[in-house]
Amino acid sequence: MPVRVDLRTSANLLGRVLTALAGPLAVLAVVALLYREPIAPFVIPATGSLVVGVGLSRLERGDPGPREAFLLVALAWLSIALVGAVPFLIAGVGTLADPTNALFESMSGITTTGATVVGSFEIHARSILLWRSVLQWLGGLGILVLAVGVLSGLSVSGAQLMETETQNQNVTKLTPRIARTARLLGGIYAGLTGLLVLVLLGLRLVGLAPNMTLYNAVAHALTTVSTAGFSPEAASIGAFSPAVQWVVIVFMIVGATNFVLIYFLLQGDSSRLRGSEEFRFYIGVVAFAAVIVAGVLALDGQFATTEETVRHALFNVVSIITTTGYATVDFDTWSTGARHVLFLGMFMGGMAGSTTCSIKTVRWLVVAKTFRRDLFTAIHPSAVVPVRISGGAVDEGTIRDSYVFILASIVLFAALTVFVVADAARAGVEIGEFAAMGAAASTFLNIGPAFGFAGPYGSYEGFPVTTKLVMTVMMWIGRIEIVPVLVLFTPSFWRS
Repeated sequence: MPVRVDLRTSANLLGRVLTALAGPLAVLAVVALLYREPIAPFVIPATGSLVVGVGLSRLERGDPGPREAFLLVALAWLSIALVGAVPFLIAGVGTLADPTNALFESMSGITTTGATVVGSFEIHARSILLWRSVLQWLGGLGILVLAVGVLSGLSVSGAQLMETETQNQNVTKLTPRIARTARLLGGIYAGLTGLLVLVLLGLRLVGLAPNMTLYNAVAHALTTVSTAGFSPEAASIGAFSPAVQWVVIVFMIVGATNFVLIYFLLQGDSSRLRGSEEFRFYIGVVAFAAVIVAGVLALDGQFATTEETVRHALFNVVSIITTTGYATVDFDTWSTGARHVLFLGMFMGGMAGSTTCSIKTVRWLVVAKTFRRDLFTAIHPSAVVPVRISGGAVDEGTIRDSYVFILASIVLFAALTVFVVADAARAGVEIGEFAAMGAAASTFLNIGPAFGFAGPYGSYEGFPVTTKLVMTVMMWIGRIEIVPVLVLFTPSFWRS
C-alpha cells in the first residue's frame, strides 16, 4: 500500500524551523564578538541551518494533516538538538567537546530539561554558556507554540483538558488565527522574560544583588520563565542573594502557570484564574510539599534561621515541581525524607499550557476526581456522575487518555531506571538505586538535577556513553509528551 504521510510537507515545515534557528545563532555570534570570543561556533551552524532550511522550505507542500504534524514535532525537536550541539563541538572545550556530551547538553537545553554534563563552568566562553540558556528559552517558546498551534489539534499535551479547565471553547482561538495566537502567547512569554531581567537588575541597583550583572540577569531570565534551569554559575541560584532567590521563586511559579490564564489575567479577566481548579491544585501541591520539606529541614537543624529553612525548602520544591531544576543548595545532602519528597515532586509538573514538563497537574487532578467518582459509583452503581474541572465536564475519552499517559510515563520511567542500573553495572560505574531512579525520572520528565553524582551541584558526565545516549532520546520523548515520537514507530502511521 502507498505511504500516506506527506514527507515533502513535513520537510517544508521543518525547513522553516531550521531557517528561523539561524537567527538566534547569529545573535550569539554578535555576543561572542562583543566579548571578543570566537564566532565560528555560531557562524558555521547558522550558515548550515540557513542553507538546509531554505533548501527544505522550497519543497512543494500541501495542507499538513495529523501525520505531517506528528512527524514535524518529532523532527523539529531532534533537528534543533543536533544543530544546537554544533557550537559546543566547534568550541571544543571541556566535556562539551565530546560528541555524545554535546548532543546530551543540546537536547537537555531545547527540551528545557537542565541536566548538564558540564564540570567546570569557568573554562567555557560566556557566549557558549549563554547559548545553553538561549536553547532553553527557545524550547520553552516552542512548546507554547506547539501546544496551541499543533498539539492541540492532535489531542496531545492535555489540550482537551486545557480547554475545559480554562473555560475556553478552543485554546487555539483566543484570536481568529492560530499563528496570531501563537505570537500573542509568545509576546507574553518574551514580556515576562524582559520583566525578570529588569527586576534582577533593579535588585542590583538597590544593593540587594551585588553580583547580578546584565549577563547573569539575561541568562537566568531566559531559563527561569522557560522553567528550564541552566545557569552559567556552578552554584546555580545559590550564587546569588536571598532577594534574587525569592524573585526567582515567583517567576518559576508563573512560568509553570497556564499561559492562557495569564493572557486573560492581562486582559483584566481574573475570574478564570480564580476559578481554575487546576491552578488551586497546583499551588496547593507546591505549598503542601514545601511545608513537609521545611518541617523535615527544621527537625534536622539544617539551617540556622527560619527564613533560610523556608526559603530553601520552598525554592527547591518549586524548582522540582515546575521542572525548572535550579538549586540554592546541594539538596542531595538533605535527609532521606526531604529528598524523597523532592523525588515524588518530579512526577507532578506544573499546569497544562505552560512551559513546564513532567506529567502535569491537570492529569493528576483528573485521575484524583475520577478515582473519587469511581468510589461513589461502586456504592451507587446506577448513578451517572461526570468528572468536572472548573465547572466543565471532562470527556470520558480524555479521562482514559490521562490514565494512559500516566501509565506510559511510569512504565517508561521504570524501564529507563532498569537500563541505568544495568548499564552502570556493565561499565563499572557505581550508582545506588535511588540515584538511578532520580536520574531516570529527571531526564525523562525533563527536570534536570537528580541525586548522587548527578545532583544539583554535580554532572551527568559520569554516566556511561550508552546511558547518556538513551537519556538523550528519553528527554526528546518526554518533552513532546511521548505520543508524537512513539506514533512514528507504529506501522499504521506510515501505511493506510
